[in-house]
Amino acid sequence: MTLKLRSVGASDRGLIRSGNQDAQHAGAWLVAVADGMGGMAAGDLASRIAIDAIAPLDVETPEDALVAALQGGIELATAQIRQAVEEDPERQGMGTTLTALLFARTGSCLALAHVGDSRAYLYREGVLKQVTRDDTFVQMLVDQGVITAEQASSHPRRAVVTQALQGDEVSPSYATMVPRAGDRWLLCSDGLSNVVRADTLTEVLSEQPERDACAARLIDLALRAGGPDNITVVIADVVEE
Repeated sequence: MTLKLRSVGASDRGLIRSGNQDAQHAGAWLVAVADGMGGMAAGDLASRIAIDAIAPLDVETPEDALVAALQGGIELATAQIRQAVEEDPERQGMGTTLTALLFARTGSCLALAHVGDSRAYLYREGVLKQVTRDDTFVQMLVDQGVITAEQASSHPRRAVVTQALQGDEVSPSYATMVPRAGDRWLLCSDGLSNVVRADTLTEVLSEQPERDACAARLIDLALRAGGPDNITVVIADVVEE
């Protein structure tokens, strides 16, 4: 039996924003979420550039080439965002988060790339773990012991990211993990994670076996919490086939 990745993605503009600056990819080998910033047109463009740059990675990839593939995709996205800004100076300051997971063709390994404050969670054997670390001002304060994680959730500067894909040099986080049958991954923009508590995420991920229903339920909960931002969710299950 070989492990495979089965995924679904969904997005909603929320109840406040006039448009949706998020983008996502849910494939057989690659899943990703990008949350654009820097003005309506520019944010939408930046997130789409990022997803389009890494979407070609959704192919069978050897285990030892996973991280290099993600690095190449992020370098391409960075170059294309830089070019877009050069073509129109009004796009200056546009950027996007990117959280992406790439599954090896053997099913024996996966790699994760992350920059910004979108998140990747792993639900394994009844426990939910946030695998990515937010690139934000408040996370930096938490790391320094200045504020608690609870205080960070309501801090007035919680939306300030310390790095994103904006066309400049960036230092993404990369990690590799060994998947297990039954693992469920949640990738999401902060439109979900900022308004739905981790214990509620755990409950939904455990109680909704169907991926489509699970994604829809999470978006519904974010909307019920006010839907102040765009909401994007990717659910990816590791299954034996």
